[in-house]
Amino acid sequence: MKLPRGFLASGVRAGIRKKRPDLGLIVAVDGANAAAVFTKNRFQAAPVVLSKNALRRSGGRVKGVVVNAGCANAVTGIEGMNAAKRVRTRAAELLKCREEEVFLASTGVIGVVLPDKKMRDSLPDAVTRLSSGGIEAFSHAILTTDVGPKVAQATFAMGGKRGRVVGVAKGAGMIHPNMATMLSFVMTDADIAPAALQKSLKIAVDQSFNSISVDGDTSTNDTVVLLASGKLGAKGDLADFQRALNDVCRTLAWMIVRDGEGATRVMELEVRGAKSERDAQAAAHAVATSPLVKTALHGGDPNWGRILAALGRSGARFSVKNVSLKAGQVQLVVNGEPAAYREADAAKVFARERVPILLDLGTGNGRAVVLSSDFGHDYVSLNADYRS
Repeated sequence: MKLPRGFLASGVRAGIRKKRPDLGLIVAVDGANAAAVFTKNRFQAAPVVLSKNALRRSGGRVKGVVVNAGCANAVTGIEGMNAAKRVRTRAAELLKCREEEVFLASTGVIGVVLPDKKMRDSLPDAVTRLSSGGIEAFSHAILTTDVGPKVAQATFAMGGKRGRVVGVAKGAGMIHPNMATMLSFVMTDADIAPAALQKSLKIAVDQSFNSISVDGDTSTNDTVVLLASGKLGAKGDLADFQRALNDVCRTLAWMIVRDGEGATRVMELEVRGAKSERDAQAAAHAVATSPLVKTALHGGDPNWGRILAALGRSGARFSVKNVSLKAGQVQLVVNGEPAAYREADAAKVFARERVPILLDLGTGNGRAVVLSSDFGHDYVSLNADYRS
């Protein structure tokens, strides 16, 4: 897959991780307008702090994005901050741009200072390997416990021309809204100002990366950045661009949940009929993060009582007598009571890779959609020895 016009990428091995590429580089040849959304975790990693400040200082302009895997460089104090700054300085020298035009992102173990010399020594190689087809190498270089890379694309019409959106992400564990433990880098050749980009990105993130859950945890490094090179050479209404951006972000979000550590299934949960959107979100997140619901999902067990139990403790406002529940086309609960259904039919739905669940609170117009993975033995195994 080629990147949108105006972008190059590469991925190389810096030696942070054993025997795997771990340094990714994206370059906007003539610079790009940028917008970003970051973790709300109060322990924010050095690259998050620096990138936030850089976007403000540059007025939303980015020349290069430097990403490393294997070390989060979070909760590392002044030493970690200085290490990140040295990487940024070296990247700016190589790309011949201001330091505030370099965007940093890291993923990996928390509490370990970034081995910045390895990155600085490897950056020239990353620059040499830059290409319009470098998205594949980049996508492999940013992975941690992911089974494989996550890349998506879509096209849009603007001003009589056809533009592209290409996104790449990593993420498999510590996944939950605001945001998931993930990094995502989205590029487009559209000509859109930073403020408008920020609005578009928030819309896309709220219905994608902020609507997924693997284990209820979020990280110190979560970042989504959107870059627009302006190389399309046309301006116009943003509606079709927004659709394409939404599609790319939702696709990447689904891939993250499906790749949840040890995951075998994805529950596509829709809550409707809530008193408010907040009530719908509360209900959806309680169900999506319930270990009992997630283990039942792993076993393909249509144990719907666990779903209602999670709803009951969610804090969402509803009347028990109005609640209905469906799995696919199988009606499980009607007005708070068991429906007449065949257990075998429900089991078939829960055995799918995608398990659609509709929870209707019968109270109002509030709605939320959340994707959640199952919870199996491999999740515990992967995280029990993550650092070793």
